[in-house]
Amino acid sequence: MRPFTVGITFGFSFATVFILGYFTNDWVSTNASTRPSSFELLDEIQGILDRNYLRQQPSYTELEYAAAQGMVARLEDKYTFFIEPPVAQSESDGLAGVYGGIGVNVMKSEDGRILLFPFNDSPAQLRGILEGDELVAVNDVEVTYEWKQDALDQLLRGEVKQGNGVKLKLIRNDNPIDLFIEFAIIEIPSVTWRISDVNNSILYVQVSRFTSRTPDELKTALGEFMERNLQAIILDLRNNSGGLLQESVDIADMFLTGGRIIIERNNTEEKIYGATNPVEISMDVPMVVLINNNTASAAELFAAALQANQRALVIGQTSFGKGTVQQIYSLSNGASVHVTSAEWFTSDDQTIEGVGLTPDVVMIPDENGRDVELGEAIRILNLALESKN
Repeated sequence: MRPFTVGITFGFSFATVFILGYFTNDWVSTNASTRPSSFELLDEIQGILDRNYLRQQPSYTELEYAAAQGMVARLEDKYTFFIEPPVAQSESDGLAGVYGGIGVNVMKSEDGRILLFPFNDSPAQLRGILEGDELVAVNDVEVTYEWKQDALDQLLRGEVKQGNGVKLKLIRNDNPIDLFIEFAIIEIPSVTWRISDVNNSILYVQVSRFTSRTPDELKTALGEFMERNLQAIILDLRNNSGGLLQESVDIADMFLTGGRIIIERNNTEEKIYGATNPVEISMDVPMVVLINNNTASAAELFAAALQANQRALVIGQTSFGKGTVQQIYSLSNGASVHVTSAEWFTSDDQTIEGVGLTPDVVMIPDENGRDVELGEAIRILNLALESKN
């Protein structure tokens, strides 16, 4: 009889850098002194099954994974779970921000058009796509604003191999353009930005997630803001599911002159993160932060910090409501386990978990996908700039 416990007495020795939500280096082992050195009951059950079970059993690995899943499920924490190796690898690839595609952001304008914004040095940019080109068809299939965002994104992605790509029909200045673009490996930037096409004194910045690169990418965007002598900023955190804790704190610190950013509590201590560094942008610059129901975790933290310190107006829908910290631990066989290790609170000690962040201006999403939140942000900033002048 093989000891069933081999492999489920986890050696949590390798913590990955990426997390679903956000990451911290603190992890506390609990109840170590009372934990048995092995799981004799499982060994005993496995022995009985080996000797007496009528039908063929699942493989040893399948039984081992089932036991692992049951162990963490007993915690009754939806953010603490076990992932088998193939899924763990797929998750790791996704968190690394790499995919096969042409390298564009797809956005729906307030007037119902589908617009493309290519990444720097991407296949899309190299083939001549310009910011604001209107997408009207993909592989001879017409696309309209009724299409869901994820469906549009997937149309422009695919396997990277010789000759594999996508045929696009665009409109630029009322002129049709036909292009074929081969797929390539795309490293997704966490920050993209452009000058608003409605008011060229407003910088629009989209932060898709918080990674180790995000502070430097955002500083580059803010550098362009200052070089062009722009006057207002929109930070778009819609559909940002989170990222790295310290990086989200560091970015909030760029916009605050003082005060608390967040409070974090684990099972042994409380830690207060405060604003300490000189601001990157003057406090007089009007700012709007956009959030929606899919803005979660570290993105909620960032938006809450700017809202509580009255640095930015928050527009959109109530955020997701994920105020806990998870770490991902890679296991010896390529599987992984996600572990909830702490909870964070806003600077005025309010919880986000299960509640979410309520915007200052609550918007109802347009049923046809028009970007009414961005339109409202521009309208509010226009009024703020007019009052300054």
